[in-house]
Amino acid sequence: MGALPELSLLASAALGLAALLILLTLLPPAKKMAQPPKHCGSGEHMGAGKAIAVLTSGGDAQGMNAAVRAVVRVGIYTGAKVYFVHEGYQGLVDGGDNLKEATWESVSMMLQLGGTVIGSARCQDFRTREGRLKAARNLVKRGITNLCVIGGDGSLTGADTFRAEWSSLLAELLKTGGITAEEAKKSSHLNIVGMVGSIDNDFCGTDMTIGTDSALHRIMEIVDAITTTAQSHQRTFVLEVMGRHCGYLALITSLACGADWVFIPESPPEDGWEDHLCRRLTETRLGGSRLNIIIVAEGAIDRHGKAITSDDVKDLVVKRLGYDTRVTILGHVQRGGTPSAFDRILGSRMGVEAVMALLEGTPDTPACVVSLSGNQAVRLPLMECVQVTKDVTTAMNERRFDDAVKLRGRSFQNNWNVYKLLAHIRPPSTKSGHTLAVLNVGAPAAGMNAAVRSTVRIGLIHGHRMLAVHDGFEGLALGKVEDISWDMVGGWTGLGGSKLGTKRTLPKKYFEEISATISTFGIHGLIIIGGFEAFMGSLELMDGRAKFEELCIPICVIPATVSNNVPGSDFSIGADTALNTITTTCDRIKQSAAGTKRRVFIIETMGGYCGYLATMAGLAAGADAAYIFEEHFSIRDLQINVEHLTEKMKTTVKRGLVLRNEHCNENYTTDFIYNLYTEEGKGIFDCRKNVLGHMQQGGAPTPFDRNFGTKMGAKSVAWITGKIKECSRHGRIFANTADSACLLGMRKRSLVFQPLTELKEQTDFQHRIPKEQWWLKLRPILKILAKYNIELDTSEKALMEHVRQKRISQESNI
Repeated sequence: MGALPELSLLASAALGLAALLILLTLLPPAKKMAQPPKHCGSGEHMGAGKAIAVLTSGGDAQGMNAAVRAVVRVGIYTGAKVYFVHEGYQGLVDGGDNLKEATWESVSMMLQLGGTVIGSARCQDFRTREGRLKAARNLVKRGITNLCVIGGDGSLTGADTFRAEWSSLLAELLKTGGITAEEAKKSSHLNIVGMVGSIDNDFCGTDMTIGTDSALHRIMEIVDAITTTAQSHQRTFVLEVMGRHCGYLALITSLACGADWVFIPESPPEDGWEDHLCRRLTETRLGGSRLNIIIVAEGAIDRHGKAITSDDVKDLVVKRLGYDTRVTILGHVQRGGTPSAFDRILGSRMGVEAVMALLEGTPDTPACVVSLSGNQAVRLPLMECVQVTKDVTTAMNERRFDDAVKLRGRSFQNNWNVYKLLAHIRPPSTKSGHTLAVLNVGAPAAGMNAAVRSTVRIGLIHGHRMLAVHDGFEGLALGKVEDISWDMVGGWTGLGGSKLGTKRTLPKKYFEEISATISTFGIHGLIIIGGFEAFMGSLELMDGRAKFEELCIPICVIPATVSNNVPGSDFSIGADTALNTITTTCDRIKQSAAGTKRRVFIIETMGGYCGYLATMAGLAAGADAAYIFEEHFSIRDLQINVEHLTEKMKTTVKRGLVLRNEHCNENYTTDFIYNLYTEEGKGIFDCRKNVLGHMQQGGAPTPFDRNFGTKMGAKSVAWITGKIKECSRHGRIFANTADSACLLGMRKRSLVFQPLTELKEQTDFQHRIPKEQWWLKLRPILKILAKYNIELDTSEKALMEHVRQKRISQESNI
């Protein structure tokens, strides 16, 4: 999911959810939909009397607008005044109309817009003391003592410098008469919080920067388009991608498209790379490939620090091989377009946490940066992260390239190692004597093919015989099994659906036939890629071990389903693609609603009983409500939602969007909710409904699903190879322990193997969902950003008060 820098020393960070829930404990009970609260039960609101300014600086990045929107709405929600700073630091220096108070409605329809609506500019003035004096005066005159900066490391460093000088700036302004003594007293300290907006993902301390995922979407769209023309004409394409001195975009693009070669600045090629590259291109063509893709990061260098440009690579290929070669420099198209669902959610979550950090800040609180750690929003010391980021550049300048890769983080290293493994032209000739079979089970999900490709190629690299099973467990029973080679899976990363074919059939009734197939083909391990049926089917295979010895082989399950309902993993392959499909559709629907005015759309999403898609799409698309099975709702809640939309139609925002998970309630169906809204909204708004259906399972996989599937496949083969050796006795494999059948899942920041039997206790089998789901904690954010007051019951309030007191105690100890 991006670079995962190892910054455990900075782990004094506060969790975003805890901060949000603490805020909610201070809010008044919600009787019905209302305006953002002006007072809390204690008589004084958390943000009362405070002012926050938000600016975007440096290069623009998709998702910045989502962060700005969240800062504005959560700031207003807490009772604070929020100001836009237009044109970045230049606007802060110039003042005047560049600083405008934001309203709830002024950030409407911002989520789906790329770039930054409030503008960004390179500012030399702010680098000078005189410029920062002007900026300080402009803030003080408006009573702004909280500044939220969204930008790269340079922008955040500038903010920290500004904060460090604040006292001296105020003293100088007071001395020269620029501000009054009373104004100086009210603005005695400045709180700074940063969010990293950069498509390069070059900031150490966060798994992902705002804009990176969207940039990968743009790149992959172009790579997929180029692949078709390259194949038609047997061409070689050299693509140059952005990233400055960071090779993240180039590396993930190469993994996601199966590029023949990639140049990244952190790990330059060894001397003599020209011969190696030409040899590889020649052998891939002799192997039947009609195209070659070479990815070049814009900061690529050789071992001696000399730049390697896309033109250099093209000239080499043309001169040495005579191939028809084209160069495509993607440039600023990577910054453009609509932000992905991930970047919208990331920006929104970071914006919420940024406001919490500002309102909780004291004169002694160091400047922090809001980062993503696994699936948590955290706060880290700003300048420590900046320093580690600079250390990477220093390591590259000193040609300590191994150190540079390590400093990028564990995930960057893993991505690089997986790419190098998959970059083999042919698997080694050494044979392990073992046979692995791979199959898809359940509904198709985008990214399954990428996982199969990785599984097959890594298996062949380990020396295994690899078998493809068609049509799931049923195909395994019927003997629909064939050898699958290195070349057969070429080009599979960008294909949606399931090339192997997949069915929902469970294996219990086929034990005899499956056992016979395993025996006939000499299968020593099974890698099962699929959804809840894959999980349940594997449990059935374990139960069958008592009677059928052939089933006593290692089993690995890789979760792949749009529903994201498999226990043991925060994410499933395919869910990100489905989420982006839903989000894009909602954007178009919102545009239609905005055009016709006073219209509410009811959208039904997939997911079974799991509300992941409805909730996350609601956050990404700015929905007014998202009904899910996990969060009970009544007719009273539906009435509140109608009243909310009725009030909304009186503002400048005359459109509404409501999402409903397909099995959220057997009685409150999509038709029922549509009819209810239609009846209650008569004369105020009209309604339309859309059932998205199976379009959510289709389409090309997103960069995340391609990369996720690739890494999951590689890791599963490594695990099952070790397990086969562990279970081998006198040339036979006998695996009947609980840890010989595992599910590979993403837990926060790590890919971990968990015994299937342990996951049974964490599963609601009746509704086919995990008993605990991390994303449910994000639902308060959805409601706040949609202008709802939130009420927590007494037990939750007591719990959150306990959490707050514990955090205060921990901070005092630090």
